[in-house]
Amino acid sequence: MTVGFVMMCHDALHRAAEVADHWAARGCPVVIHVDRRVSRADYAGLVTALAHRDNVRFCARHACDWGTWSLVAASQSGAEVMLRAFPEVRHVYLASGSCLPLRPVDELKRYLADRPRTDFIESVTTQDVPWTVGGLDRERFTLRFPFSWKRHRRLFDGYVRLQRAVGFKRRIPKGVTPHMGSQWWCLTRQTLSAILEDPKRGVYERYFRRVWIPDESYYQSLVRLYSQKVESRSLTLSKFDFQGKPHIFYDDHLQLLRRSDCFVARKIWPRADRLYLTFLSDTLGEQNRAEPNPGKIDRIFAKAIDRRTRGRAGLYNSSRYPRPGWENGKTCAPYSVFEGFRDLFDDFETWLQRATGARVHGHLFAPEGAEFHDRGKVYAGALPADAALRDYNPKAFLTNLIWNTRGERQCFQFGPRDRQAAAAFFCDDPNATVTVITGAWAVPLFRSNRNFGDLRKEAARLQQIETKHLDLLRRISTKARVRLWSMADFVEAPMEPLQSIIDEIGHRGQRRLTEAPQMADLDGFGQFLQNLKNQGMQPYLMGDFPSGHEVEAPSPKPRRPYLVK
Repeated sequence: MTVGFVMMCHDALHRAAEVADHWAARGCPVVIHVDRRVSRADYAGLVTALAHRDNVRFCARHACDWGTWSLVAASQSGAEVMLRAFPEVRHVYLASGSCLPLRPVDELKRYLADRPRTDFIESVTTQDVPWTVGGLDRERFTLRFPFSWKRHRRLFDGYVRLQRAVGFKRRIPKGVTPHMGSQWWCLTRQTLSAILEDPKRGVYERYFRRVWIPDESYYQSLVRLYSQKVESRSLTLSKFDFQGKPHIFYDDHLQLLRRSDCFVARKIWPRADRLYLTFLSDTLGEQNRAEPNPGKIDRIFAKAIDRRTRGRAGLYNSSRYPRPGWENGKTCAPYSVFEGFRDLFDDFETWLQRATGARVHGHLFAPEGAEFHDRGKVYAGALPADAALRDYNPKAFLTNLIWNTRGERQCFQFGPRDRQAAAAFFCDDPNATVTVITGAWAVPLFRSNRNFGDLRKEAARLQQIETKHLDLLRRISTKARVRLWSMADFVEAPMEPLQSIIDEIGHRGQRRLTEAPQMADLDGFGQFLQNLKNQGMQPYLMGDFPSGHEVEAPSPKPRRPYLVK
C-alpha cells in the first residue's frame, strides 16, 4: 500500500515534471491534470518528459477558472483515474504544479501507514470559524454564483445584489452541513471512493456547482458524511496573507520551510532553483520525524503581515501610499510645534535649544523655504529647504524630517504666515505637541514701519488664517496635544508656561527655570491694537490688551523674610 498524488498544473510545467518524476521514482503513482488552456505543444512536452515512468497517468483536461466548479471537476477526473489505475493506493494526496515535497517520500508513507483510516483535510463551519477574508461566509452556500468572480466581476456583484434584494435562498441538500477549508487534502481511498461513487453524487454536484469557490467546500463538506476519522488540517504548508492571497516561497525561505516539518509546501516560485535542488535531491535524508506543524512558523508570518499592513511607525513607502489611513502612526517620534513664540521673543530658538537640548528649527513651512536650525539648504536625509520641493508633499517633508532625525527631539515654529497645508496633518498626529500664543503674529506688524492701512489689511488676513487653524486644533477629533494661551494671558505670567515647555521637552532632569528668553518691547502695543479697532478691524485673538497697556518684563517674586531664632 502506498500514497498516490493527483497534481493540478497550469504553468511552469517543467517544474511540475521534476516533482512528478521525484514522486514516481519513489514508488508513488502520479495522475496529472493539465489545464485545457495550456498549449498542445507544452502539454505534449510534459507527457514526453514523463513517458519513461509507467506509474504516471494523465486525466481528462478541464479549462479551470479560480473559484469555479472546474477546479473540483479537474480533481474528480484525476482522483477517478488514480482509484481505477492504481488499486494499491491507500491515500490520495491532492497537490498543485507549484508544490514541492519537503520531506522524504518514505517518511510520508510511514506517517500515513500509521494512520490508515485518517483523512487529512481542513474542514470547518463558517459559524464556528469565520476565517474567510474579503468574501462571503454563509451566503456562499445559500446564493447562486453562475458567474466567475475574476472574469465577470460586474455580473457577479450585480447578481449577488439582485438575490439579496428579492430574498432568494438556496436549499442545502439534506444531511449536508457546509464546511470550508484548504483545497489541498489527503483522503483515504475508502472516503474518496465513497464521495465519487455515492448515488446522490449528482444531487451534490448540482448544488455545489453554484456555490462560490466550491473547491474549498465540496470535499470539505462531503468528507463529514463518509469519513471515519477527520484530522481537520492539511499536510501541505500553504500560507495566505491578510488579503487571502497565497504567500510565494523563494530561495531565501529554505530554512523556514525546513522548520515547518510539513511534507509538502506551496506556492514555490518556479525559478527558486535552490529550493528545488535541495528538496528533490537524494541527499536530503530523513532529517526530521516531527509532527507536521506549520504553526511553528506562524509567528514569522504574523510579524510579516503586521509589518506589511502597519509598517514601522512613521515610515512611509510606495507600497502603502495607495491606502491612506493604514499608517502605523503618522510619525515615528514626538516633536513640538510652537506658534507665536518667535514673534514674542527675540531669541526663543537659541534659548529653547540651550535649555532643553532639542533641535529647534525656525519656520519650516515659511513661504520662502524651510528654515532649518543651521539655515542650510539641505538637511538630514537630503531634505531640501526649497519651498517648491517642500510644498509638493508637505506631509512627506515632515514625516521624513522626524524619521531621519529619530532619537533627537525636533521643534519648529509655525504661524499664519506659513504654508498651511501641513497643519491638518500634525493636528491629527498623537506625536505632536502644539503650543500656541494666539495673536502673537501682530507683534512683528506692530514693530514694522509700514503704512497703517497695509498693516490693517495684513492683520485681518493673518487673523482669519489663525482662526481657521485654531478651529482645527479645537476639533474633538484632534489627536495632537494642544496648549493655547492668548497673548495677553501669556505676557501677564510667562514663566509658568515656559516652565511647562521645559519640563516636557527637557532631557536633563526636572529643574526650575532660571533664565527666560528676551521678550520683545511691547510698549504701545495696546494702543496699536486700539488703532486697528479704530480703523474697523477687530483684533480679538490677542486677548484683553487695554489701550495704553504697557508690559513690564517679568521679574522673580521676592522671597518672604524669615527669622532665625
